[in-house]
Amino acid sequence: MIGLLAKKVGMTQIFDQDNRRVVVTVVEAGPCPVTQVKSETSDGYNALQIGFGKQKAQRLNKPQAGHLKKAGVSAVKEFYELRLDEAPAQKPGEEITVGVFEEGQKVDVVGVTKGRGFQGVVKRHGFSGGPNSHGSMFHRRGGSYGQCQWPGEVHKGRKMPGHAGNVRRTVQNLKIIKILAEKNLLLLKGSLPGPNGHTLFIHKAKKTPKPETSS
Repeated sequence: MIGLLAKKVGMTQIFDQDNRRVVVTVVEAGPCPVTQVKSETSDGYNALQIGFGKQKAQRLNKPQAGHLKKAGVSAVKEFYELRLDEAPAQKPGEEITVGVFEEGQKVDVVGVTKGRGFQGVVKRHGFSGGPNSHGSMFHRRGGSYGQCQWPGEVHKGRKMPGHAGNVRRTVQNLKIIKILAEKNLLLLKGSLPGPNGHTLFIHKAKKTPKPETSS
């Protein structure tokens, strides 16, 4: 499935053709040069490896520099591999741009959420907590976690305090409101995971909702 690496620029508001306000996230998508082509005959599966972001050549190690030189691609910051069902038609050195998408198309966006540090169960899992009255001594705790006698342990997966955020998340079925091809920008309806400047992966939606049929 062909997709693009992108950088989150920020959020803004625009007005559609019906003069309705739409909240959008602006992302700089591509261009992504093809750094390697994999096929079933040579690698056992079909895939494209793409790069994103300009990089100083001296910051690459020797294997990376040789890999990019073989593909005829200048230094890039990040690499990403796209698994494909069929043998790719692209060749090393070609660029994938926002032209692979269309306005009004639904896409899925993969990113890493903002890290929130160590948090309690109220903020991390949405627990309601205990009474706030004086003397309760049970305000924002998690309550009983385990058993008293048998088996006398805390089961794996119990919701407890800990590190919040900084996890991989996929936002599905976001609509492309506008494409600014000359600036490599996509305007996506809604919000996206991660802070501004964060790298995202955008591809065609896998679970597009079925159109409503009149009964």
